[in-house]
Amino acid sequence: MSNNRGRGLQANALGTFDTVVMAVAGSAPAYSIAATTAVLVGAVGLASPAALLYCAIPMLGIALAFSYLGRIDVNAGASYSWVGRTLHPFLGFISGWALVISATIFMVAGSLPAGSMTLSLFDQSLADNTALSTVVGAAWFVIMLLVVLGGARLTVRAQLVMSGVELGILALFAALAVVHTGNARVFDWSWLGFSHFDGVSGFASGALIAAFYYWGWDVTSNLSEETRNSRRTTGLAGLIGVGIVFLLFEVFTIAVNVILSSRQIESNDANVLAVLGDEIWPGWGGKLLIVSVMLSTIATLETTLIQVTRSLFAMGRDRTMPSALGRVHRTWNTPWVAIVVVGGVALAMFIASNALGSVGEILADAISAIGLQIAVYYGLAGLAVVVAYRKMLFKSAGNFLFGGLWPLFGALFMFWIFVESLSSLSTAAISIGIGGLAAGLIPMFWYWRQGSEYYRPSRLDATRTVETDYVPDDFAPEQSRVHQGLPTDF
Repeated sequence: MSNNRGRGLQANALGTFDTVVMAVAGSAPAYSIAATTAVLVGAVGLASPAALLYCAIPMLGIALAFSYLGRIDVNAGASYSWVGRTLHPFLGFISGWALVISATIFMVAGSLPAGSMTLSLFDQSLADNTALSTVVGAAWFVIMLLVVLGGARLTVRAQLVMSGVELGILALFAALAVVHTGNARVFDWSWLGFSHFDGVSGFASGALIAAFYYWGWDVTSNLSEETRNSRRTTGLAGLIGVGIVFLLFEVFTIAVNVILSSRQIESNDANVLAVLGDEIWPGWGGKLLIVSVMLSTIATLETTLIQVTRSLFAMGRDRTMPSALGRVHRTWNTPWVAIVVVGGVALAMFIASNALGSVGEILADAISAIGLQIAVYYGLAGLAVVVAYRKMLFKSAGNFLFGGLWPLFGALFMFWIFVESLSSLSTAAISIGIGGLAAGLIPMFWYWRQGSEYYRPSRLDATRTVETDYVPDDFAPEQSRVHQGLPTDF
């Protein structure tokens, strides 16, 4: 492995509170509920709250895996580095590539709703115009690209504002939904059981969509080189993030099933939260929830950009992708080449996606494809932690459960939903999902032949914690203070 880890990125830029905010923003609660609830209800009906519950348990196992691995290897590539140094460098590269591809697809799928939500604040009829939604979504994307280019501090400042307003609105409507009286259905505890799933394949397709809901909290690991006390902070923030979004997802999914009829859910596939808002608070409710979804979508574009650019930065630094991707801007301490490349590719894909059909159709296939790729890199991380901690698992009950058994269960669950859901997905979703992963074999074999050091790794072993030449907390170079305003660490 190259020994210049930590060089260039803005060390010690984020504190604990910042990192928790990034974890929650990464999962994009309002966006996930708005964009995915109709897809989930369409797939599993009244079993949707159960799908979220039963996916949360293995997802916590994966969050534990990231937490334990982050303690022994601080790397912006996260699972790309960990899997490569425990299982095999080829699997590590595919793990990193899965994140890069899923994030790039998401930036296209996510920008369209950002555009249509913005337009619907002014005129609902404009929101259905795919071309106009693409233009407005692309404008938001470019703004977020510039914020991410400006460095980790600027990024987290923008995130605090967007996510703060979003979570405030969601909390208000969660409370209002509980006391709402006009119901299409009466809540039944069986919705949290297995009885409403259409067999094993129905459960798997629901779990795959639920995995997309949660995806994004692991942005904290990609920010590890820019976080204070990151060996503890990034993993803890990821776990807290999963817990917070789980509660929000359950409350709103149950509220949608209770308050809205099946016809309302079906006919508003990409806009289900606005309809729920109008039912709960006629007149203002829909508009307020549209604001929260818009902010959530823009906020998660930002965290997704961070994930993909930090992963490409690590790959460029290790020379498993063009080394230019590992270049850091002298003033802002950000991987500017990776940011520019990702921006260019995503904008080209926006224009191409315009020819593919409606916002709803694009979302459904993209969400399933991303679900397959998430299952791969989360599953590999779950296996990696067991290998890295294998000599320590029997030293304490905590190590065995949290560093071994639970992550292993999470990994096996991810691989199971990957295989099981293949039979029920559309050809388009499988082509995007598997084809995207297969494309990674080309750079992988090319740079392996070029002799990248990444393919001759020092093995990761928890018994001897990896010492990185990481910038210590009491020293931060002058350029890392560029955006330093009020401290946001509690």
